[in-house]
Amino acid sequence: MPRESAARPLLLVILLVIAALIGGIVARLLPIGASATPVAASVAPTSSLAPLVRKTAPAVVNIAVLQPSPAEQNPLLQDPFFRRYFGVPDAALQPTMAAGSGVIVDADRGFVITNFHVVQNARRVEVGLKDGRHFPADPVALAPDLDIAVLRIDARHLPSLKLGNSSKLSVGDYVLAIGNPFGLGQTVTAGIVSATDRGLGSDDPRRFIQTDAPINPGNSGGPLIDSQGEVVGINSALFSPDQGKGNVGIGFAIPANVVRSVVAKAEQSR
Repeated sequence: MPRESAARPLLLVILLVIAALIGGIVARLLPIGASATPVAASVAPTSSLAPLVRKTAPAVVNIAVLQPSPAEQNPLLQDPFFRRYFGVPDAALQPTMAAGSGVIVDADRGFVITNFHVVQNARRVEVGLKDGRHFPADPVALAPDLDIAVLRIDARHLPSLKLGNSSKLSVGDYVLAIGNPFGLGQTVTAGIVSATDRGLGSDDPRRFIQTDAPINPGNSGGPLIDSQGEVVGINSALFSPDQGKGNVGIGFAIPANVVRSVVAKAEQSR
């Protein structure tokens, strides 16, 4: 018994030494300041929209329109006497150029969708592609009440985008707007769906997709694109306290499901 009692303190000392050695080794292996508490992984920032833009932008076109000038459309100013009387120069009768946007939705048929108001009263329409090609365009289906026009260009190897299902859109979904604001050239803006089924007045039965993606003059007729790269709307109007001259984050697009009915008429006409 005495020998067994004397061995116990010795055994305890040996165990303490071993524990200290192991603790020292572990401490050396751990980085300075390491904590035993697990650290949550940081949330990755939102992915870049660049791949989506590269995929969709080639199908978005610029539309140049030759239109009669306001003076030319005034019957009174057709008379040189009244032009002199009102101080209107003869040059005011020259046709004017206007610009808008559009999107190719059928490469085989060469169908381009834009707004009706972009091509209204046009004497000539030209479609410019991102790759630098330009083609004359002819209207094949017009829907003034919906503000939609379907044009046709005679071209090959065209990029195109699919018309999506706008009824699946939800408030908060991310969207892109691509167009030609102020004639600057193709420009991409991004935002969310702010509202669906939005009316613009009691006397207007149409319903729109509202978005805060910046839409400015010249964007008319360009596509509103969802995260899948599909056209969910055609940008048509903006709300601005400055007589529509600039964007304040309230834009309106015609839903793709409405546009699809006009495209179907264009398909029947060819």
